[in-house]
Amino acid sequence: MKKTSLILATAAIMATACKSDKEQQETKEAYEADAANDTTAMASNDDNWTELFNGQSLEGWKAFNADSISDQWQVEDGVLAFIPAEGERESSENLISEKTYTNFELSLEWKISEGGNSGIMWGVQESEEFSEPYLTGPEIQILDNDLHPDAKNGEVRQAGALYDMMPPSEDKTKNAGEWNQTVIRINHETNKGSVRLNGTLINEFAVHGEEWSKLVENSKFKDWEDFGKNREGHIALQDHSDKVWFRNIKIKELE
Repeated sequence: MKKTSLILATAAIMATACKSDKEQQETKEAYEADAANDTTAMASNDDNWTELFNGQSLEGWKAFNADSISDQWQVEDGVLAFIPAEGERESSENLISEKTYTNFELSLEWKISEGGNSGIMWGVQESEEFSEPYLTGPEIQILDNDLHPDAKNGEVRQAGALYDMMPPSEDKTKNAGEWNQTVIRINHETNKGSVRLNGTLINEFAVHGEEWSKLVENSKFKDWEDFGKNREGHIALQDHSDKVWFRNIKIKELE
């Protein structure tokens, strides 16, 4: 009788522990979801935010080094989608903001196709001498960490990284095809950049000076004469030949 009671008591303790673990996980997931929602709400309610994408057209955007935007960039149901043309393409078609920015906070949502790659850049200079925005503009990586081969080249190539320069502190990405909420803050006055992904601060880095120069020196960009040299420039959404979607794109200029 005593042995039976002991077994029942042990089972009860284990059930309680399992329930506690489950409740803790559910609480953690709910907290993270609330944090992401709070960030989105902040971007929506703060009067200092300006829409970069109105959800209806490509007003305020242009194709990099081109006079018109092709139908590879599509707007439907409040979503900006890049759908690369089928077959072999002559060149990429990156999208850049018509306005230029220096100190800002950029809030947007993105989702990437399975095995896909894209990115968000700032400080981009538009000129015929530059064939791609990444020749001048640093990039925050967008990637399917599970299936894209670049994710195997180190954390500095994974989603949320300052591409090839500073890795994210943790992987907070959702699965390919699911929406991720990102806030990128670039402030040359405080010499600090940061990335929040789905409500979590995952990256911080200098944006100029000696510390920035060391990041560049240890990256693939070390011999790129014009990379990251301009504090003012365009925001760019990258054509990396993969399908990618954006929505709720807002920006706040910092004083």
